[in-house]
Amino acid sequence: MPYNIVVCIKQIPDLEKLKFDSNGNVSNTKELQKRIDDLSKNAIEESVRIKEKYGGKITAICFGTEEASSAIKEAIAMGVDEGIIIKGYTSNMPRYTSRVLAEEIKKVPHDIIIMGSASSDTYSGELPGRIAAILNYPLLGNAVKVDLNGKSISINRVKEDYNITMSSNLPVVLSVEQEINQPRYPPVIKILQAGKRQIPIKEPSIKMDFQRQVQSITAASSKRKNILFEDPSKAIPEIVKVIKGGAQ
Repeated sequence: MPYNIVVCIKQIPDLEKLKFDSNGNVSNTKELQKRIDDLSKNAIEESVRIKEKYGGKITAICFGTEEASSAIKEAIAMGVDEGIIIKGYTSNMPRYTSRVLAEEIKKVPHDIIIMGSASSDTYSGELPGRIAAILNYPLLGNAVKVDLNGKSISINRVKEDYNITMSSNLPVVLSVEQEINQPRYPPVIKILQAGKRQIPIKEPSIKMDFQRQVQSITAASSKRKNILFEDPSKAIPEIVKVIKGGAQ
C-alpha cells in the first residue's frame, strides 16, 4: 500500500568551513553557507526508498528561514514531492520547534513522520520524542532498518550489546540513525528541475510564549597553563604534584 510521508529536515551552518581568529574564537559565523543536516539526509533517503518500494507521497517540512529553500529543493531533487518552509527559526528551542512542526504536520496527510534522531549542530535529540508526544503517536527511535507491512511498521535498533526490534501500527514518528542508508546524490537534471520550483514559505501558526529561552550553546572552555620545562628532571616533580592534587 502507498504511504504518505512527512520528512522533517533541518538546515545547519556548514561547520567544516569555520574559521578561527588568533584567540581561537569563531570569526565567520554569519558568512557560513548552510546545508542539510547529515541525519536529515538519511531521513530523506529513507523516505524516498519507502516511496520507491510502496508508492505514496513525501512532503518535506523545514522550520528555518527563507534560506531553507535551497535545502527543500535539494530534498526534492533527491525524490521528495513537495516542500514547506516555516520561517522564524532563530535558535535551539526544542519545545517551541516541536510545537511549530507538529502544528504543520497536522495539516498534511501522513502515515509516517521521519526525521533524524538528532541534528549535527545542537544534537539535543529532543524533537522526535516531543513531536510524538504532541501528536500522541508512538515513537520508533534510532532506527537502522525499517520494514512496512500494510498498516504496521517495525524497525531494528542497535545497542552496544544487543539489538532491539520495535513495531507499531501507523501513524508513527520514526527517527533514523546514519547507519540506516547512504543518501543518494541527485542527478543534475533533477537538481535543475528542483531549482525551478517555488517553495511556499509560511509563518509559524503558534507564537513563542515561553519565559525560558536558550541564550547560547557553547562548549566548556579549557585553557592550558603552557608551562615549559627544558630540564625533564625539574618537570617530573611538578607533574607528580598536579596528578596528586587532582586525585585528592
